[in-house]
Amino acid sequence: MLIPLTVAVAVAALALAAWCGFAAYRDQPTKDWHFAGMALVTLLALVQLVVGVVQLVRGREPDGGTVVFVSYLLGVAACVPAVGFLSLAERTRWGSATVAAGAVVMAVLQVRLYDVWGGGHG
Repeated sequence: MLIPLTVAVAVAALALAAWCGFAAYRDQPTKDWHFAGMALVTLLALVQLVVGVVQLVRGREPDGGTVVFVSYLLGVAACVPAVGFLSLAERTRWGSATVAAGAVVMAVLQVRLYDVWGGGHG
């Protein structure tokens, strides 16, 4: 895995969490510009998914197992879109809070992906 990409996804997810958390604090639902931020974070996650699959195709093996690694990659890629759709259904501050929570989960999943891959040893 590319460690800079993993860090970029985690930092972008935390920035999205802070941004949507601030919107929830201000009693605002998610707005169009929040969805633009979600799209950016999701794009980074999809790039990470492709890079991870390419690494597997090239014969690299994650220390934590291929099935676990692919499961985390798919979970990361689905995390923000899932909470984004939930925020559309909940057009209150709680929609923004949901996105903030999902983005924090995504950042935590980056740490787990790093561990499953081998902690940077591979």
